[in-house]
Amino acid sequence: MQQILGFIDFIRERGVMGLAIGFVLGGAVSRVTTSFSADIINPTLVYLFGGTQRLADVHLGTIAIGKFIGAVVDFFVLALAVYLIFKVLGLASLDKPRA
Repeated sequence: MQQILGFIDFIRERGVMGLAIGFVLGGAVSRVTTSFSADIINPTLVYLFGGTQRLADVHLGTIAIGKFIGAVVDFFVLALAVYLIFKVLGLASLDKPRA
């Protein structure tokens, strides 16, 4: 019984539940932003480059840059989503030391 109470205290004190919730929500945000990037932004870029069916098919001369552009776009969309979540929820103040 003592060990179970110690485990419950550990979960409360260390914020394990918050970490688990953050992990699950992070995966969900990642899927949404990847879909936004792949289904909305990348087709727009393909339209601008013209002549290809997918962003991965974009070439600059003999250099295939489409996959790289797609990865960079995915990164920026995900980074923007995380930034906005932190700003809207006011999570930046969590890292400040408490007085």
